[in-house]
Amino acid sequence: MTKIVFMGTPEFSVPILNGLVAEGYDVIRVVTQPDRPVGRKKVLTPPPVKVAALTHDIKVLQPEKISGSEEMAELIALEPDLIVTAAFGQFLPESLLETPKLGAINVHASLLPKYRGGAPVHYSIINGDKETGVTIMRMVKKMDAGAMLAQESLPITSTDDVGSMFDKLSLLGKEMLLKMLPDFIEGNIKEVPQDETKVTYSPNISREEEQVSWEKTSQLIDCQVRGMRPWPVAFTTLAGVRVKLWDTTPVAETTAEKPGTIIAINKKNFLVACGEGSVLQVNELQPAGKGKLKAVEYLNGVGRTMEVGHYFE
Repeated sequence: MTKIVFMGTPEFSVPILNGLVAEGYDVIRVVTQPDRPVGRKKVLTPPPVKVAALTHDIKVLQPEKISGSEEMAELIALEPDLIVTAAFGQFLPESLLETPKLGAINVHASLLPKYRGGAPVHYSIINGDKETGVTIMRMVKKMDAGAMLAQESLPITSTDDVGSMFDKLSLLGKEMLLKMLPDFIEGNIKEVPQDETKVTYSPNISREEEQVSWEKTSQLIDCQVRGMRPWPVAFTTLAGVRVKLWDTTPVAETTAEKPGTIIAINKKNFLVACGEGSVLQVNELQPAGKGKLKAVEYLNGVGRTMEVGHYFE
């Protein structure tokens, strides 16, 4: 039986781990990130993959840094046949990649060579792409640069956000992995090199990128809002107060007002001028120190002094 070490951290990784176990593969260790403080109360919380692994009675390793760690030495000593990673969150040293006789493979949420890096789903939505997908590739020392073993695409709808696409791509990745693994183990998969002339990157989202630029069109701002929901969440400021934008809708209306200007306040929402004369409807937002509010709740509460002509920055 093929001995597999699985490495992953967020919810995206859980269906893939569960699929390997359900198919009868011998998952001998699960490696994930350490428990982290979560929420305002900073409650120490295990990664979703750890929770899933423990339900299967699989030993879990949680090195702060895998390279040179005792945990890595343990993995090498186990002599696994294969390493499977899915959103693990750390680079693997070459000595570990070379340990399994079948090597190491990664389930990556993009259509490589597009969007190598840690935030491919975010960027595919932020950039207004019409599709994304999953690539299963062989892992090499260079980030996300290994030969491709399988690839499938999925459409991105106008209502999709990072959360919904992660769910869809996770299930697709599981199906793809379970379909290709038997042939991969037997050496019957054709490996396709990536076209280096088409490489793009998706580094982790910076704080600066979270802030909305109202000079962009309403379509692109809506893509940014969806591409940062449910994390890290796009934000703007109104009268010096930071406001997170949770749900928006581009509308057909046009305006000559300065981008960021509130041009209309309705019973259930309000409209903001954006770049190129476009207009964005704000449906749900979150002022600093408050919970998420529907626009009507905001307008009846902390935003009751907001008027047409005020503007976001």
